[in-house]
Amino acid sequence: METIERKTHILDATAQRFGRLAVRVALLLRGKQKTEFVPRQDVGDFVVVKNVRQMQFSGKKLSQKSYYRHSEYLGSLRETKLEKLFSSRPEEVLRKAVWGMLPKNKLRSKQIHRLKIE
Repeated sequence: METIERKTHILDATAQRFGRLAVRVALLLRGKQKTEFVPRQDVGDFVVVKNVRQMQFSGKKLSQKSYYRHSEYLGSLRETKLEKLFSSRPEEVLRKAVWGMLPKNKLRSKQIHRLKIE
């Protein structure tokens, strides 16, 4: 079995759009830019994102977008606005976006662990 060479990509989020940055991070984590890419193998690279607080949002996302969670008990639906989550934990906003863009299989948790946000 051959070893996988994993590079480290350092991205600066200053003045970058939220969605476009998340797509770029997800593609690097999957390794789709590599010639040896196979969907069933984990060949992605490490990604370090800096200056997440200076990320930009297009349109009215900050005031309109919401995140939901539910504990499966009746009446336990919780809503968090993007504006509130971004002001307290901006790294979690990017992590949630990238998590949703990765394929829903056993490789997803391994791939998201290679994402570091500073």
